[in-house]
Amino acid sequence: MTKKILKVIKILIIMTNIVFADNDIENLENVTVTANKIEENIQYIPQSITVLDHEEIEAKEIKTISDVINEIPNMTSTPDRGIKVNFRGINASLFTENNPVVVYIDGIPISAKRSYITSFENIERVEVLRGPQSTLYGKDAIGGVINIITKEPNNETNGSIGFEYGSDNYMRNTFNINTPIIKDKLFFNINGDIFSDNGWITNTYNGDDKAAKENNRNFSTSLYYKVTDKLSTKLLLKNNRSKNYGFNGYGIATIDPFGTPIYPNFSDFKRDAAENHGFEMSSYEKYTINSQALSIKYDNENYTFNSTTTHSKTNVNGKYDADYTNGTYLDNSTMFNDETADNYSQEFRISNKQDNGIRWLGGIYLDTEDKNYDPYGTHTIMYGTDIGKTNMKSNLDSDTQAIFGQAIIPLDEQFDLTLGARYQRIKKKIDYEYYNNNVKLLGYNSEKTWNTFIPKIALDYKLNDNFSPFISISRGYMPGGFNTAATTSNIDDNTFEPQQSTNYEMGIKGDFKDFYFTASLFRMDIKDIHVYRRLTSGQVYTDNADKAHSQGIEFDFHYFPTSNLEITGAFGIIQTEYDSYNVGDYNFSGNKIETTPSHTANLSIIYNNPSGFYARTDVRNQGSMYFYDDLNKSFVKEDSYTLINAKIGYKFSDWDIYIFGKNLTDEKYINMYETNSYFSYASFGDPRFFGLGIKYTF
Repeated sequence: MTKKILKVIKILIIMTNIVFADNDIENLENVTVTANKIEENIQYIPQSITVLDHEEIEAKEIKTISDVINEIPNMTSTPDRGIKVNFRGINASLFTENNPVVVYIDGIPISAKRSYITSFENIERVEVLRGPQSTLYGKDAIGGVINIITKEPNNETNGSIGFEYGSDNYMRNTFNINTPIIKDKLFFNINGDIFSDNGWITNTYNGDDKAAKENNRNFSTSLYYKVTDKLSTKLLLKNNRSKNYGFNGYGIATIDPFGTPIYPNFSDFKRDAAENHGFEMSSYEKYTINSQALSIKYDNENYTFNSTTTHSKTNVNGKYDADYTNGTYLDNSTMFNDETADNYSQEFRISNKQDNGIRWLGGIYLDTEDKNYDPYGTHTIMYGTDIGKTNMKSNLDSDTQAIFGQAIIPLDEQFDLTLGARYQRIKKKIDYEYYNNNVKLLGYNSEKTWNTFIPKIALDYKLNDNFSPFISISRGYMPGGFNTAATTSNIDDNTFEPQQSTNYEMGIKGDFKDFYFTASLFRMDIKDIHVYRRLTSGQVYTDNADKAHSQGIEFDFHYFPTSNLEITGAFGIIQTEYDSYNVGDYNFSGNKIETTPSHTANLSIIYNNPSGFYARTDVRNQGSMYFYDDLNKSFVKEDSYTLINAKIGYKFSDWDIYIFGKNLTDEKYINMYETNSYFSYASFGDPRFFGLGIKYTF
């Protein structure tokens, strides 16, 4: 790892020398982003940022937030009742069900793993802020932020209609319409994405070849009202619905139907077995998310005032095969989940519009969430005997208040100092009851408040118009909480503390001729890591590992060798380790952090012919990573793999006709693996896929 870091440092030095050797450098068009909640040139922001514009999003067949994640170095996602994200060694939290990377869609915050769904049909650009963003974005942004910005309206009616069809009866219908209602005053948008797929799993138990089918509907509509030249408002309404059956994998029980113990190994799981596997019941999970946001912006010569009010309500209903297989001692056993979450948030923010001198912003943030689980439990059938039902009923309330500010201070013509801070107070309360066959066996009530100060400091150096080294130190924060699957009333055992990180980063941004890039080195110290554990008694809980660290390099670039050819790429190399993780009966210190690939790398090449013909290929390689095997109290390794995607099309007039393929080499790999004392289960990446599409833009 040290040798790799030294190589990157040498590259940075060589690039710096190039600056002094060649003064005939041409600037690419400036890219303006709102990463720090003010408009800035990306070249002079002292942090790692990846920007995907709407043309790149469309060309790369980016349809989901997971597709965005695949473009980011050292960021990965795995499917597990939603989308679990890992970035720089930080994983999703089990009982808060929140990811370490927060998604913002025009101000609506999304961190819950089941809420990572949205339509991509009216997107102007996506900004991915790498590293902790808790100073400006608050709780859960311990790993980063995916900021999705929709298109600005104008006085012309425009939009698109699209259709795709592919393997396993895949169908996707999309539409997007922007139109003025009152010229220069009132604008309307509506867009949607309707998706269905029969999946590639056949349930041999009942001959169902649609055992893992999916149905998703994502709709969004907005009204933009320009009240005056200085005052504007935007109302955004979103509706997301998803119903998924089964999952792309299977389970192996730890005891056979005759009571003989089985000790399944990681190597026992094969994708070929997953394609044709028996399940005595059809698992499903459906969820509905309704969101609303009202943004108000007042802009005068000196200041900009923003108010963002949001509300979202999530309903989840699921029923699952308890061991994800059949022919075991748990046949006909089920797990079930009925969950609702109601969230309100309010942010007030003010910033100055200083072109020269100190630029600053400040604000306050409030949110409240009410979450309920009822019923949430299991119905156990063991060796054909009905053991009964459990219900882990809980109500969780969370209230957050924060004040934050950040200033960009020019020290001279070349140096800018960024100072930021957030003071945050989070109060959580739980009422929990555990029932067995409708008889209450235990319960606990707890309330806890966490106060935290989250600082940030960064320095940017404008070496010249083309190169800008930077260095930053930032804190990250993910709230603590309570166990919602407790089998004991011990409050201490059912409480986990906030996870915190300190990120040190240095890098350089370059922009010369037809090539621009960002290269960075980072080190993250993490404490009180949220980790998943299951006792031999079967109790599942979130624990805190004392200390861990991650360190590595990241590099991304865009290169335009000719007017018709574009090459983009990104890679990240990371080393992780639990420095101190001793749970008494086992000591996991020295192990790598689970579900963190040793590296990620992607390369895209796109060719656009003036005649309208275009072609692109995307190659993505993910390094080896470890899963935690709780049954054997060990870490198991999944080897690296490479995925190749391609797209060929022809544009004429207002039409785009194309064919595309994913995982062209039909790579077989495991993307999720968990074990416990009852069963082990794994899911697999999708096999080779082909599709065709047509899109009309007006």
